[in-house]
Amino acid sequence: MPAREEIFHFGAGPARLPTSVLARASVSILNHEDTGLGLAEHSHRSALCGKIVTDAVDSLKTLLSIPDDYSVIFMQGGGTSQFSGVVYNLLGYWMDYLVTGVWSQKASEEASRLAGEWMVNVAVNAKEANGGKYGKIPAEDTWKLTEKEKSIFTYFCDNETVDGVEFPAFPTVLAQDKERLVVADMSSNILSRRVDVSKYAVIFAGAQKNVGTTGLTMVIIRNDILANQPTLQTQRALGLPIQPIMFDYKTLAKNGSLYNTLPIFDVWIAKEVMQDLIAGGGLEKQEEISGRKSDKLYAALEASPEIYKIVTVPGSRSRMNICYRISGEGLEDEFVKLATKQGMTGLKGHRSVGGIRISNYNSITEEGADKLAAYIREFAESHKV
Repeated sequence: MPAREEIFHFGAGPARLPTSVLARASVSILNHEDTGLGLAEHSHRSALCGKIVTDAVDSLKTLLSIPDDYSVIFMQGGGTSQFSGVVYNLLGYWMDYLVTGVWSQKASEEASRLAGEWMVNVAVNAKEANGGKYGKIPAEDTWKLTEKEKSIFTYFCDNETVDGVEFPAFPTVLAQDKERLVVADMSSNILSRRVDVSKYAVIFAGAQKNVGTTGLTMVIIRNDILANQPTLQTQRALGLPIQPIMFDYKTLAKNGSLYNTLPIFDVWIAKEVMQDLIAGGGLEKQEEISGRKSDKLYAALEASPEIYKIVTVPGSRSRMNICYRISGEGLEDEFVKLATKQGMTGLKGHRSVGGIRISNYNSITEEGADKLAAYIREFAESHKV
């Protein structure tokens, strides 16, 4: 049985957690701060748990420099739950969706299901623009955005885990329209680089990639959105669906994320991960590390184009999820099998697309990236014709 330090796990999620955090968690789950109770056994209404939530919120605000006119909510259900949550809380707005991969596609489909297709405009369909496959973000001048005169929000997935696509920066065309509300799914790249939160109306992220454990979701929302929610009477009069109370951002924000029993242990894990990031130099440092790791991995793949075929094009390539195919019968299976024997696990691509996928999340050390890059080069060298 391999020791933990011998394994580098490149799976897309749940991702590996820092060993130092898990070591502290193993103590906390049995006897948190010498209370005689494990953290999972404490009441979410206690002062102890209230402080954990407050500290987690403060840590996220510190890392992302979140402005004072925003609220942070911790919710359950994972990132996919917010495909519905966003629609419920922004009903009454026209909806533009930038579909650049599987997850934004699913989000647009959920919006159409809840609000009706007439409310949803797919302003970008990258699959149609790229010969039937995802892998490239179309040029902004081809986007068919709703006219700015209408009350709208524009939704995009900042990083597509299945397809290896990431927006290199905040879209210029969206920045030009100050009245447009922008919603972003950052589930797989949050806390890997700096973000200007003031450009967004809503940011949400499942925690299990870079922040914590599965099931916990973070929502960052501008306060004026909370203040201008339609009343139940208005929703009924317009025939709009009424959100379940646990999807209501205003209710959850008003109750400090504690409207119901929040999984405090998961919030504590996220808080510990974030505080370690702060102590390690914050997002400026993490952005440097993420960039160096992805540069090394892409360089190793690009050195042997006759064997490795990167799915995405330059300018749309994800730092977090590096997707590629290997030319040659049975070579992908061999690549994964040999890598696993050397302690590099989780490299098989998503079941819907196949291939190889390197998930280069924050928990992947530079040592791990270097080891995989060396293996990529060695495998190519040993299979040259």
